[in-house]
Amino acid sequence: MTSKNPFIRALTIIFLAAVALAEVFPYFWIATTSLKDLAGVLQFPPSLLPIPPHWENYAQAWQSGPFPRYFVNNIIATFGILVIQLSLGCLAAYAFSKLTFPGRDVCFFLVVACLMVPPQIRFVPIYIMLAKIGLLNTYSALILPYATSALGTFLIREAFNSINDDILDAARIDGANVLQVIFRIMVPIVKPTIIAFSLFSVVYHWNDYFWPLVMTTDETVRTLPLGVALLREEGTGSRWHIIMAGNMFVVVPMILTFLVAQRHIIRAFTFASPK
Repeated sequence: MTSKNPFIRALTIIFLAAVALAEVFPYFWIATTSLKDLAGVLQFPPSLLPIPPHWENYAQAWQSGPFPRYFVNNIIATFGILVIQLSLGCLAAYAFSKLTFPGRDVCFFLVVACLMVPPQIRFVPIYIMLAKIGLLNTYSALILPYATSALGTFLIREAFNSINDDILDAARIDGANVLQVIFRIMVPIVKPTIIAFSLFSVVYHWNDYFWPLVMTTDETVRTLPLGVALLREEGTGSRWHIIMAGNMFVVVPMILTFLVAQRHIIRAFTFASPK
C-alpha cells in the first residue's frame, strides 16, 4: 500500500531515482565514451559529454573485424537457443503441470536443482563430447548445450498451473490434440510469462562470452561479444573509444528489446489466473 505521508513518499521517490541513476549511468558512460576521441577519454577530470561527438568511431570499430558476420552469428545462436528452449520448455511444463505419472515431483525437483549448476562446471564434459562428434566451431556447439532451460521450464510450469483444467477439457472435447492444447490454448494464455522468459534468455545468450570463447576458434562462427573483446587485443589495447563503440553494438539491441517488451515483463510478474 502506498504511504500517504508526503515525507515518506518523497524519500521513496528519491531512493528509486538514485537506484535508476545507478543502473542507467554505466550505459550513459559507454555511449558518451564511444563518441570521444582518445584524448577526450584520457582527459582528467573526465567530461560527461563528448564535444564534438566523433561518430567515425563506430565506423572504425565496425571495420576492425568481420562484425557483420559476428552480428549474424549472434542472431542465429541467440534465437536458435530461444526457439528450442521455448518448444521443449512448453512440452516439459505441460507434463509437470497437467499430467500425472510416477516420479513427476522428483523429476521436477531435479529440473529445479539444475538452476544451481553453473555452466562453467559442466562445460568440460560437454566440450569433450562435442569434440568427439566433430561439432566444435559450429552453430550446433553454440545452441545445443542450451537446448533445455530449467528456468524456462519452471516459469512456464508455474504459469500453466494457473490455467483452469476446464478450459483444456473443452478444447479436447472440440477435438484438439495435445500439441494444439499446449501451443494454441495454453501458450497464448501465459503469453506474458513466455515473453518475459524469452527476454531473459535473449539477453543472457546475446551477451554470453564464456561459451562461444570455449566452443569456437573460427571467426566464421564467433559471436559479437568475442568480436568486441578482440578490439582490445589490437594495437596497444588503449583505444577505449573504439572499444566502447564496439560495446554499443552489443548494448543497443538489448536496450531496444527491453523498451519493446517492458509492458509484457510487468504483466508476467502480475500474472493472475484466468476467471
